[in-house]
Amino acid sequence: MSARDDGLPEDAEGMTLMIHALVDGELDAAAAFAVERRIAADPALAAQHARIVALQGAVARLPRAEVSDDFMARMAAIGSIGAQRTTSSSSRPAPTQAASMQAASMQAGAAPAQAEDIQLGMVPAAGPVDTSRRQNAQGRPSRARPARRGLGSFEWRSLAASIVVTAVLASGATQWVMTSGAPDSFAEAVAGGHRRSLLASSPFDIASSDRHTVKPWLDARIGVSPPAPDLAADGYALVGGRVEVIADRPVPALVYRHREHLITLVASPQDKGAATAPTDLSAGGFSMVRWSDGAFSYWAISDMERPELDDFAARFRAAAK
Repeated sequence: MSARDDGLPEDAEGMTLMIHALVDGELDAAAAFAVERRIAADPALAAQHARIVALQGAVARLPRAEVSDDFMARMAAIGSIGAQRTTSSSSRPAPTQAASMQAASMQAGAAPAQAEDIQLGMVPAAGPVDTSRRQNAQGRPSRARPARRGLGSFEWRSLAASIVVTAVLASGATQWVMTSGAPDSFAEAVAGGHRRSLLASSPFDIASSDRHTVKPWLDARIGVSPPAPDLAADGYALVGGRVEVIADRPVPALVYRHREHLITLVASPQDKGAATAPTDLSAGGFSMVRWSDGAFSYWAISDMERPELDDFAARFRAAAK
């Protein structure tokens, strides 16, 4: 099945919705696989997917707003008062129902009263029936008041949550989230690319254990290739490479294998950068470390334990010097 014969939308808006559904976990296995194939074949879609994943992760890391006990007590009081009013109003007949019952009794005339007298053995005296009072009652339109709707116990909690969310969004946190150059956003994009590679049919675009094959392939496509030392003797075999698109910029990614684990190593070129020691960025069930050698900034991510990833980073840094 080709990338354009997969049943997915061909318009940009439709694919955006599909990418959001993929990130939110709303697709079945077949649809998710088709979207992953389309993303792997289209750098623009890959960049859009990385931005969405980064935004989702950044929003998840936003600090939760603290709600004071006084505020919660006041909201609880409002909810209890509303619930009491709802209970008291429901125990009384609605005005419209009472008016209907009265009108029906007026229209029936004296028949109910006469029937009661007959049951008691009394025959009512013949004579005219005074209907003027009933006619006046019938002539006056009844004014029914709408029932007052109280604030239930669940509604006040929803209102409180809405206030908190509004305060967070208005605080300017979204401006920090959308900053594409933030290191956390880059790390989230690296993590998203690694997860995407594990779901794709192949975790690399070029499959080779020879660095003299992987490096020229990367250089021919994006004009840059990082060091790719052979660490097979240390238990970390080079198995290929691919191109990641992060912050609308293509960057090289090397893929290493350690037993049953895959390691993605993303290398971002630096301009007059300084060498830095590895920093722990592990999150979401994945181990991640970041360091720099002055020419590249590296992000290494894998599902193996952090000490093993630290060992890989140390061996890579020693071999790449």
